[in-house]
Amino acid sequence: MAAELRRTPLYKAHVEAGAKLVDFAGWEMPVQYQGIAVEHEAVRTACGVFDVSHMGEVETEGPDAGRLLQRLLTNDVSQVEVGGAQYSCLCREDGGVLDDLFSYRLSDQRWLTVTNASNHDRDHEWWRGHADGHDVEIRDTLADWAMLAVQGPTAREIVGGLAAGELPKRFQTAEIELAGSPALVCGTGYTGEAGVEVLVSPEHARPLWDALLEAGAVPAGLGARDTLRLEVGYCLYGNELSEERNPIEAGLGWICEEETGFIGSEACSETRRRGAAEKLVSFVIEGAGIARQGNPVMDGDERVGEITSGTKSPTLGKAIGMAYVRSALAEPGTELEIDVRGKRRSARVEKGPLYEGSA
Repeated sequence: MAAELRRTPLYKAHVEAGAKLVDFAGWEMPVQYQGIAVEHEAVRTACGVFDVSHMGEVETEGPDAGRLLQRLLTNDVSQVEVGGAQYSCLCREDGGVLDDLFSYRLSDQRWLTVTNASNHDRDHEWWRGHADGHDVEIRDTLADWAMLAVQGPTAREIVGGLAAGELPKRFQTAEIELAGSPALVCGTGYTGEAGVEVLVSPEHARPLWDALLEAGAVPAGLGARDTLRLEVGYCLYGNELSEERNPIEAGLGWICEEETGFIGSEACSETRRRGAAEKLVSFVIEGAGIARQGNPVMDGDERVGEITSGTKSPTLGKAIGMAYVRSALAEPGTELEIDVRGKRRSARVEKGPLYEGSA
């Protein structure tokens, strides 16, 4: 018997809005409302709001909180001041990526880390499994939060109109009231546009959602979230990131500070030293055909790479995607051939991002 899907505090709002709901990492989530292209355009030109309450949260608190995170996370957490935010990966000893996540420093000894929904339970156990010898308390706080992402050129104006205080700048956080409810507002996002991500108690999610819609935000689903992130070249766990790939291959060397000694740092250093055999690239298909995850990249009869994500870009009007290819083929301008269901499609490696947003 299949396990019952989990629902966010905004489930009824999605049903009332006529959303198409799908199973995403064990959650019943809206993939679209009016349509992916409409919602995509709303985020690119005005403001969209996403329910991302399926994302998990792990709280780390205590005198050794920073020391534990420095061991777990690839970035240098000592550089994050109170009220700051940082993107990083969580790796195995061999460098394989367990997750990519954001950490917010709420106070000197208290951090909140947002995990991907599909990896949350594993991440939480990884935290606990490496906490021995550290004076910390680790809490799974997924049930304590609902999370909304408000994104687009007018997003900060809309959220600011509901805020009893100044919104945080990019990669900063602030605890302020939104629509009369206490909220943690974070200057981060996954679309390439300006905006914020907001964490509130579950009981405050629906009033905030309604207030955002009344102020002009358009509900957007997971479909638009995917097309938006692909245009700006953001990785998705399970596509571009996995235990079989390390952050250097994925072009995330900029969030890897090996001198901190994080788990997997030696493997990442070795990949930097010898060079990655394959690299992650963005590509464009000028003609017909849309590449999808798993499609092979070919050089004659030889397979030289694999598509990780592909879609039709609503903004650019052409098929785009990301792929791992042999490093010799990773230079922008390189012509590729992609086998799309038995038909060869010509593609070109492009320097990302393929679209410059307002962020």
